[in-house]
Amino acid sequence: MARMHSRKKGKAGSKRPVEKKVPSWMRYKGKEIEMLVTKLAKDGKSPSQIGLILRDTYGIPDIKVAMGKKLTKVLEEKKLLSKLPEDLLALIKKSVKLRKHIESNHKDEGSKRGLILTESKIKRLVKYYKKIGKLEEGWKYNPDRVRMYLE
Repeated sequence: MARMHSRKKGKAGSKRPVEKKVPSWMRYKGKEIEMLVTKLAKDGKSPSQIGLILRDTYGIPDIKVAMGKKLTKVLEEKKLLSKLPEDLLALIKKSVKLRKHIESNHKDEGSKRGLILTESKIKRLVKYYKKIGKLEEGWKYNPDRVRMYLE
């Protein structure tokens, strides 16, 4: 399938293990993984960074198979999950950077288009998260007010 706003077809990225069982060579048990997750979350890592660190440093290929629940569920139980979902927060950071760039480079038409595309993605994600209940119904994307989420 092609990308959303460009017709490119990216194939990069790691592949998940085929089998849905805990590998015999894995040293860590569920409680140890949970402790590692909470430690990394308290250090300020995002859920995707935690997953990468556990995969690359600790050799844990799939957290859901090893623990029986997803990484975000663990963070939710420990109350370490942020109010905004990680993908929405990344898009908001991108839009803030683009707005700052456009303020000083007002003739940059490519960046203006990038800002329009990014904000349309944000609005689509907000609509989805409201529908599934991750965001409250009154939450609204306001480009001027959004900088406070990043601080």
